Amino acid sequence: MKHFTYAAALGLIAGAAGAQTWDMPTPYGDSTFHTQNIMQFANDVEAATDGQLAITVHSAGSLFPHPEIKNAVRSGQVPIGEFFLSTLENENGAFGLDSQPFLATSYEEAQALWDAQEPVVTELLAEQGLMPLFSVAWPAQGLYTNGEIETVEDLSGLRFRAYNAALEEFAQLAGAAPVQVEAPDIPQAFTTGQIEAMITSPSTGANSKAWDFVSHYTPINAWVPKNIVVVNERAFRRLPQDVQDAVMQAADEAETRGWEMSREEAQAKTQEMADNGMTIVEPSDELTTGLQEIGAQMLESWREGASDAALSVLEDYQGQG
Repeated sequence: MKHFTYAAALGLIAGAAGAQTWDMPTPYGDSTFHTQNIMQFANDVEAATDGQLAITVHSAGSLFPHPEIKNAVRSGQVPIGEFFLSTLENENGAFGLDSQPFLATSYEEAQALWDAQEPVVTELLAEQGLMPLFSVAWPAQGLYTNGEIETVEDLSGLRFRAYNAALEEFAQLAGAAPVQVEAPDIPQAFTTGQIEAMITSPSTGANSKAWDFVSHYTPINAWVPKNIVVVNERAFRRLPQDVQDAVMQAADEAETRGWEMSREEAQAKTQEMADNGMTIVEPSDELTTGLQEIGAQMLESWREGASDAALSVLEDYQGQG
């Protein structure tokens, strides 16, 4: 009996030694569906591995600011993290295609674009020792303003929130002044006059209580951008094979679940903004035409500086149609 107890104790010690806890920085708050989806992913991993791998989610940029998350994973400061995919656009145009205005404007188009992006993005990240686990789309991006915007010219001179290079270029082409502001800082940026307008998803709009600082939401469906969850490949390969398999299974489920959550979110959050007094106004033909012209101009500019890898993604996506 003593022998059994001793052996059991050794087994427990070995099991505890094999257990790992991963810290996971994410950029968005706990009320954001991306964060909720990731928390479910973390729960699924811990359950599927019987506690061999626990993932602690640090939301809202609390562990690393959004712009530092990718490099924190790359350098091994943390083994896993989430960020907005097109923030890497300056590294390679393939990362930013989902933020090109009016290239993919529905969930179906966004999924087709991700199908074209994924192999190239995977290869590019592998060169940095990173491996994508899953990617989830935001709802299509809409326009938030005080008063109705009937033409592109109405945006001229407005201080406009930007969160990546594409949106900076978009704002400049519309005659607006781009200002970099992260999602958690939106309410304060509007309150202090740092920004006067933004393009973002209904999720971010409702979560930041946009009705407190703007009056109108125009669902221009400009683009359907994505977040991506990546893992440090070396840290991942150090996991036992069964744990690796469990992580990949949970990641597949998180991607499927996340896209469905996004679809539900688009309707629910737009309704929430309306319920809180915002005016939801369909874009005028003049505004749509003007925005599409900017989109075409941006895509042409994008092509000029795009790598062969990035151009292959675009050709693959457009060839699907």
